[in-house]
Amino acid sequence: MGTPVTDVVALQRRTVRVLAGAQVLGGVGVGAAISVGGLIAEDVSGSTTLSGLSQTSSVLGAAVLALPMARLMSVRGRRPGLAGGYVLALAGTVLVVLGAVAGRFSLVLLGAWLMGAGTATNLQSRYAAADLADPGSRARALATVVWATTLGVVLGPNLTGPGATVAGWFDLPPLTGPVLFSVVAFTMAAAVVHLGLRPDPLLTARAVGEEEHLPSVPLREALRAAAASPPAVLAIAAVATAHTVMVAVMVMTPVHMRHHDASLEVVGFVISLHVAGMYAFSPVVGWLTDRLGRVPVLVVGQLVLVAAVAVSGSFTANGALGVGLLLLGLGWSCALIAGSTLLTESVASGVRPGVQGASDFVMGICGAAGGALAGVVVGLAGYGTLNALAGLLVVPVLVLVVGRRRVPAVART
Repeated sequence: MGTPVTDVVALQRRTVRVLAGAQVLGGVGVGAAISVGGLIAEDVSGSTTLSGLSQTSSVLGAAVLALPMARLMSVRGRRPGLAGGYVLALAGTVLVVLGAVAGRFSLVLLGAWLMGAGTATNLQSRYAAADLADPGSRARALATVVWATTLGVVLGPNLTGPGATVAGWFDLPPLTGPVLFSVVAFTMAAAVVHLGLRPDPLLTARAVGEEEHLPSVPLREALRAAAASPPAVLAIAAVATAHTVMVAVMVMTPVHMRHHDASLEVVGFVISLHVAGMYAFSPVVGWLTDRLGRVPVLVVGQLVLVAAVAVSGSFTANGALGVGLLLLGLGWSCALIAGSTLLTESVASGVRPGVQGASDFVMGICGAAGGALAGVVVGLAGYGTLNALAGLLVVPVLVLVVGRRRVPAVART
């Protein structure tokens, strides 16, 4: 028998506030670590080619760890799943610092993999915001949590300079300073969720009859259902491609900038512009997706990605790289929001959660592959070639758009 709830509306408002606060902290943890992850990997490994493996490990960790986190939340509720995700990310930050100090590349990669749980947790938090939301305000609840992520991930990369100072206090390598901030941020995020997300929104929703408890759809069955729907195939292809392009270019930009003598502060500022493009404009992108349609905004996202790599790959000035990385984040945002909406409307409600999870898994795996190959491409042929190849990845998506006969309307359920 579920715990009685006398005021679901008040509980929903409190839930969104708790999630938003945790998202700010989690965003700081992710953003601070991303800004120096490739640089730490390059220093420890001594290889530009291997430097991309840090972000690759993090992206892969986000994809893989999202699956057990989702299963835990399905059984135990949002609170243990989200708090546990932040604890895993915390453990990852500690391992990265230890790996940098000891010069152990394997520890750095393992730590980065565990830090992927921070990204997975930030993404899963938006669903927690919807558990108790009224259908008429569900999008606003999701947008509030996404917007809170913006604050954290923009602030995080700008801690590179102060982080170097803090690292000096403890006689640690300067690049580990931002990761120390991540340690604190993930600890606080886990505490906020564990202490503040009571009663649990998912368990409460089930108790009051707002959320049906359905068994998880196996990954293979979810992929089969998606493959049977051409619009779903287009949506997954667009999201996965955008994520691959974004990760591949973003992970190597700090390394490229350092090779051109950019300071850590400038690197952090450029990365903060990138993450602002990813998250800050999401309410506008969502409005345009509803106003203009899913496929038009999806196509705009692909074209913005092409513009982004054209700018980033053609100029070495820090200002141009900032513009390129901002566009890179905006293109990713358009593809993610429009593609995710199209996917939701293109499959039956019974398999929808499984298909959405499968899409996130595919997105993460493709992003990890892009990050892994990015270091190899830059090491062999340079940063400009990486951008050119990344731009070519959007061609199959545009071919799918041109070749599709129509995207059928699906009844909203």
